[in-house]
Amino acid sequence: MSSLPRPALAVIGGSGFYDFFDNDATHVEVDTPYGAPSAPVAVGEVDGRAVAFLPRHGKQHEFAPHTLPYQANMWALRSLGVRRIFAPCAVGSLRADWGPGTVAVPEQLVDRTSGRPQTFFDGGGVHVSFADPYCNELRTAAVKSAGHDLRMEDSGTMVVVQGPRFSTRAESRWFAGQGWDLVNMTGHPEAVLARELEMCYAAVALVTDLDAGLGEGDGVHAVNVFAEFKKNLGPFKELMRRAVAAVDSEETCERCLVHAGVSLPFELP
Repeated sequence: MSSLPRPALAVIGGSGFYDFFDNDATHVEVDTPYGAPSAPVAVGEVDGRAVAFLPRHGKQHEFAPHTLPYQANMWALRSLGVRRIFAPCAVGSLRADWGPGTVAVPEQLVDRTSGRPQTFFDGGGVHVSFADPYCNELRTAAVKSAGHDLRMEDSGTMVVVQGPRFSTRAESRWFAGQGWDLVNMTGHPEAVLARELEMCYAAVALVTDLDAGLGEGDGVHAVNVFAEFKKNLGPFKELMRRAVAAVDSEETCERCLVHAGVSLPFELP
């Protein structure tokens, strides 16, 4: 692994997004204190840059949202040199005007999960700033990479639910009534774990469905979600490649360096 170029940028692929590189990539097995990540990390090249890619759910979608090895995934990427992460994901929309095929780059996150390990710091009195959960520099790079093939929204609040079930109509209406825009199952604790390891992180959300409370139909069905994601996967990957190319710096931005002046109980990988 000594000859492997340092991939300072990473993409974590969501449901249906299991590969990223058109050219040859090196697959790296990474051992972490939290076990193995979802899959070997692929390291390839995008626009002349070394980039890491990790399929969030595994190569064959082995992991459900509530069983994902979130800590191992983040630790593995950081240990390879990653400092900035784009996190494409599938989401349901809580707004009728953000229909399937819309891409949103959310500004805020609401956690409605339970029982997931969500910190590396179980002791030591370490608390991280998380008022703005997404890196603004990466959000800007994603937004300015929008093409004509997918509608882009530069805003939004994403509520993360436990899964693996979809929301009831009452839950969906409640979420929308709070002013939240998107619903997802994997955005937390991924975002906060990235922040704890001082890696910039931005979610890039592809709407696959209108959530159950927005209509009377049959509700949300997984087969339809995957079909919609697959339909838009090509343009979505191109958007992510453009976003990677648009990143100005490969190092963690100042706002995401949250441990300045803090004594940590362990050294970051």
